[in-house]
Amino acid sequence: MTQYAFHFSGSRCTGCKTCELACKDYHDLPSDIAYRHVYEYETEGAWNKDDKGCWTVDGTSYYISVACNHCDGPACTKVCPTGAMHKEADTGIVAVDTGKCIGCGYCHMACPYNAPKVDRTKGHSVKCDGCADRIAEGKAPICVEACPLRALEFDSKDRVRADHPDSETADIAPLPSKKYTTPNLLISKPTGAEAANAASGKVINTLEVK
Repeated sequence: MTQYAFHFSGSRCTGCKTCELACKDYHDLPSDIAYRHVYEYETEGAWNKDDKGCWTVDGTSYYISVACNHCDGPACTKVCPTGAMHKEADTGIVAVDTGKCIGCGYCHMACPYNAPKVDRTKGHSVKCDGCADRIAEGKAPICVEACPLRALEFDSKDRVRADHPDSETADIAPLPSKKYTTPNLLISKPTGAEAANAASGKVINTLEVK
């Protein structure tokens, strides 16, 4: 099996949210559903005056773009009562069998990344599938193609690791610890990145990523 993975470059992302909007447009998503979110994370920091009278602030601020991470141990598949939520055997993509899904919402409640959503108008769960139709045609997911600064990539996990030897499995704030689901999201860390269990900062665009 080929396990696909996303790569995110924290040093490239400017928080423009083009990836998020391109995804919503391509999948024709309603206003209350998004497959990809861009988190704005910051710590308060403190102002310091040096011996020359110059002031600096030591706070941290960075962005993280996150969709479904197609985890090795996805929490959503473990709680699905019908087997609708599953990992595709040939790609490792976590997908929904809409014919089996009953819209119970357990997958949404279990996922620490808020990836699956229940579309009540359709009566079943929906989520990022890595733009499976585009991948089958040899194209990149629409979020990757849309990013103006090439902060996102999507390929086999082995290829991503080879291309970005500095990257690590997602384990930075405000994301949960990688130990819970072993996400297939590799991150080249932004400057000032804090550990996943850090409590010194906060997400400042909570209404956008709920």
